[in-house]
Amino acid sequence: MISWIILAVLAVLVLWLVGAYNGLVSLKNQVLNGWKQIDVQLKRRHDLIPNLVETVKGVMKFEQSTLTQVIEARNKAISAQGVAEKAAQENVLSTALRQLFALVENYPNLKSNENVAKLQEELVSTENRIGFARQFYNDIATKFNIAQQVFPTNIIVGILGFKAAELFEITEPSERETPKVDLGLK
Repeated sequence: MISWIILAVLAVLVLWLVGAYNGLVSLKNQVLNGWKQIDVQLKRRHDLIPNLVETVKGVMKFEQSTLTQVIEARNKAISAQGVAEKAAQENVLSTALRQLFALVENYPNLKSNENVAKLQEELVSTENRIGFARQFYNDIATKFNIAQQVFPTNIIVGILGFKAAELFEITEPSERETPKVDLGLK
């Protein structure tokens, strides 16, 4: 009788262990998928930037330093490894793009250029997609991290070799500032 109870307890323990492991593997794969979705949108942005720079280069002769900053930031973002480094470099790239967009506003012939407008629209759309992809990634990574930290799963996580997923975070203090909006008509 006692041997049946021990076997039943062991069977429940094994079933729980299999379920916990499969759940963690599923969440880990969802985290990887979330990261790949961000990667796809970042690639799209990286591909659009040279087209925008080439389109505005001739007109913005006096703004070459800004164009150089955008290209350098893009190249660093492409070569960044890991979530934290990638997030930091992408934030630098976002800042450089905002500076470029602000400068384009000072050039009426660029502002009215259809190609520049389309490229800016594509980049803004891509920025939105990146934001949504980051949010999805952080949501699923947080779910994965919580699953590893709750009892009793936290007991076996180290044994099974799972590690917490990094989250995308704002690393630039300027990104946390509230934007200033001036609706005054001139």
